[in-house]
Amino acid sequence: MSDTAELVDSHHHVWNLGHRPQPWLEDPGHEPIRRTFDTAGLRSAATRPIAGHRLDTTVVVQCLTSLPETRELLTLADKDPLVGAVVGWVDLTSLAIGEILDELCAGPGGSYLRAVRHVVQGEQDPEWLQRPVVERGLRTVGERGLGYDVLVRSHQLGQAVRLAERLPELPLVLDHAGKPPIVGGDLADWERQVRQLAGHPQVRCKVSGLVTEAEWEKWTTVDIRPVWNVLLSAFGPQRLMFGSDWPVCTLAGGWNRWAETVEKLLADCSERETRSILAGTATDFYRLSPPETTRERTPPCS
Repeated sequence: MSDTAELVDSHHHVWNLGHRPQPWLEDPGHEPIRRTFDTAGLRSAATRPIAGHRLDTTVVVQCLTSLPETRELLTLADKDPLVGAVVGWVDLTSLAIGEILDELCAGPGGSYLRAVRHVVQGEQDPEWLQRPVVERGLRTVGERGLGYDVLVRSHQLGQAVRLAERLPELPLVLDHAGKPPIVGGDLADWERQVRQLAGHPQVRCKVSGLVTEAEWEKWTTVDIRPVWNVLLSAFGPQRLMFGSDWPVCTLAGGWNRWAETVEKLLADCSERETRSILAGTATDFYRLSPPETTRERTPPCS
């Protein structure tokens, strides 16, 4: 396989603490990443290829429930050729969500908006995604040609399953594989619901964020492989996409160690399957331009 093959990192973050605080970084254990991270730092960190694929394009994902942050990410995508798409945030409960999305898409970098996300893992309501006003907002997201990144913890996967059932026309991608309880070791409930979710053809899944669900300092490929086996069996390679969750992954080994692990997990995959996981699925879901084409995009919100 050529060492120039494309690698898409479908999930990373940037933040500038001098410009915009990130309150979640105050949680214990986050001290190592309690500083500013930009795309230059990602370029410097992501030096290891995976099965001959080198980092070419990324998808930057929101952290805050903040329209200003989303606008900044869109502006970043417009200026930085590394960033091929943005997963932003909008208030899904707002009755003006359609107008807000139209304004984002018409603004600087708006053509890079490909999906939205809400931090459902922080919501206490066990049926937050089933609130009528939220479903209304998500239908509007789909009508604007956008996808939805589902961020839930393993005990919230039932919400994701019901969402897929009720909105079959909305493209969904499960972030961080639904955060399986790797430390506890009992994956039965997680596996059952992930397989239910994978039964809906509009759903994709990110192979990302797994190392921070394991023992940060002790995990090995052996700990990750049971999760990988379930994901590969449930979704197949055509519906899985690689993501680093940089810089959060630096809490548990960093970009290159995760890349090395993914290469080991891919050992039994064909070249075609590897291309799907490392680039193809993310390219299709986020409608990324191939590397040889112009960076001009047609806004999805039309």
